[in-house]
Amino acid sequence: MLGPSKELDGILLIDKPTDHTSHDVVARVRRKLGMKRIGHAGTLDPMATGLMIVLVGKATSASQYLISLDKEYTGTIKLGATTNTQDAEGEVLETRPVPPLTEAQVRAEMRAAQGDQYQMPPMFSAIKIGGEPLYKKAREGEEVVREPRFIRVMQFELTRFAPPELDFIVRCTKGTYVRTLAHDFGNKLGCGAHLSALRRTAIDKLRIERAITIPQLEAMPLLEIAKCLLHPRDVVPTFVL
Repeated sequence: MLGPSKELDGILLIDKPTDHTSHDVVARVRRKLGMKRIGHAGTLDPMATGLMIVLVGKATSASQYLISLDKEYTGTIKLGATTNTQDAEGEVLETRPVPPLTEAQVRAEMRAAQGDQYQMPPMFSAIKIGGEPLYKKAREGEEVVREPRFIRVMQFELTRFAPPELDFIVRCTKGTYVRTLAHDFGNKLGCGAHLSALRRTAIDKLRIERAITIPQLEAMPLLEIAKCLLHPRDVVPTFVL
């Protein structure tokens, strides 16, 4: 029988709920498993939901390999308003009328946003400059010079056309800020925009359908949770545990 003294090792796929930070998710897994050695392979903003890779036990050493995997998201862009965080959690900075767009125009602009590019990280981000996260400086009203980051957007497609709302799917490399993609996209359309919903649906070949929710995790016995764990080699073939 698997008891509290028997520590688990492996990758646990969690469906992160909204209004939870990535730290909250790790804390709840740590509490459920009774283990301290729990980590993750990539954060999600509190507003976002979806796939999080939680690393258990010795699998925490696989973080550097897993964090670099490509991501897939679905979400909603709200046209006509920009915010200081580039998403729905921020304060509205400006509102502008939404022009009479056609679906063809929107699709064309999304295609133009694909490919290799440099993206300016938002001020409201966890990137550290001078040892302090940018979001702390942003809350103090400070604007800091940032270096643009190289990213690749492999797919950016419209899935629902209902102005001022646009649903989309995007596949991109690590380090891509989808809310910045939405913000920049709104500027190209001439009306501004912000991200109003975001869900991570895949990390490389790992899909959200394989993830368990926090309520499911907390209701499961440890033996059942152990069966849900993936070995790092199943995700990163070159990794040796």
